[in-house]
Amino acid sequence: MAPSLDGRTFAPRGRPEQGEVDASTLFRYHEADGRVWADYAGGEIVRGHLIGTRDADTMEFRYVQLNRDGKTSSGHCVTRISELPDGRLHLAETWEWESRPGQGTSEVEEVAAQAA
Repeated sequence: MAPSLDGRTFAPRGRPEQGEVDASTLFRYHEADGRVWADYAGGEIVRGHLIGTRDADTMEFRYVQLNRDGKTSSGHCVTRISELPDGRLHLAETWEWESRPGQGTSEVEEVAAQAA
């Protein structure tokens, strides 16, 4: 099983065709007792939240977000967690909007820690 997501920051590798997040969107994750949650913002996203569960290396969560145009959107995501050779975590996501049409996949990677 991949290490805990708690306290880790992630960014998408690109912008999915029907998505709103991009490489400038940062996700700050928390995890405890099989529950996961994160806050995110950046790029087109003013503020977003996700909450869900983790079972081994699979997460399932729902998300809600506010974009720069003042529109809210929500959806559902199933994510496979893996570890990269350098120790950072990788999230392979399959998502779908629930508030509007559209679905897709995303690749999200842990942001490397900055040296002090």
